[in-house]
Amino acid sequence: MKQIPFYKKYKDPIDQFIFNALAEDIGHADHTSLSCLSNQQHNRVELIAKESGIIAGIELAQIILKQVNDSIQCTVNKQEGSLIVPGDVVMTIEGPQYDLLATERLVLNCMQRMSGIASLTHRLSQKIAHTECTLLDTRKTTPNFRYPEKWAVHIGGGSNHRMGLFDMIMIKDNHIDFNGSISKTLSKTQAYLVENKLSLKTIVEVRNLAEIEECFEFPWIHRLLLDNMPPQALKKAITLIQGKFATEASGNINESNLVEIAETGVDYASLGALTHSAKNIDLSLKKA
Repeated sequence: MKQIPFYKKYKDPIDQFIFNALAEDIGHADHTSLSCLSNQQHNRVELIAKESGIIAGIELAQIILKQVNDSIQCTVNKQEGSLIVPGDVVMTIEGPQYDLLATERLVLNCMQRMSGIASLTHRLSQKIAHTECTLLDTRKTTPNFRYPEKWAVHIGGGSNHRMGLFDMIMIKDNHIDFNGSISKTLSKTQAYLVENKLSLKTIVEVRNLAEIEECFEFPWIHRLLLDNMPPQALKKAITLIQGKFATEASGNINESNLVEIAETGVDYASLGALTHSAKNIDLSLKKA
């Protein structure tokens, strides 16, 4: 599966995450390892799959290990995004005793969580592979762990929605209700973008056909988010839009209704469940 260079694109926030996560876990010292291990001695460990799924987080694990100790060597046996089964040795890691065990939990926590998200994303993406609909994540992510979670969605075959509030304009129901109408909201938004010389894509959440028609006065809109619409309503909305805007279905989408929604012809379907409801894939790190 072709991967975007996710780490290269988001290097700064991912490096900051690693720094904070190591500080949270190790603090000033791993006293357990200091009491009985030495970095003068090297060991080899294997990262082993204990259940089936899609493996994710291999690159992140390598980055974590290298940032702790550049001498740590990783031999990767499974490619990012590939299927694993119980007993598979995903990779072999060799390095100083203390550093291996000081980073063990962070590596496992990241990879187990990311593999769970990638596995769920892969399964749902396969269900709608016969359609033109693209699976999107949302901002319903674990605080301070958003980048690895969205990285895992990409590895699993989905696509990323906006990364945060800073990289896209997304007009939602409360923005509209606070201003009184879509037209008032979008007029202000357009003026803001022009004044600040911004070229951010704009998505607008619409709840009915009347709101869709109101959006036709603003052809610069990138995408309409069709909120909480059942399949029949989605079909009517897509017919009305006639390709003027890209379309996204959102709200109350789950595994049981995803296929029916994708088959309406909607361009995107966004699911918070990809990141907030995925079950971790069990992995372990054992001395080789």
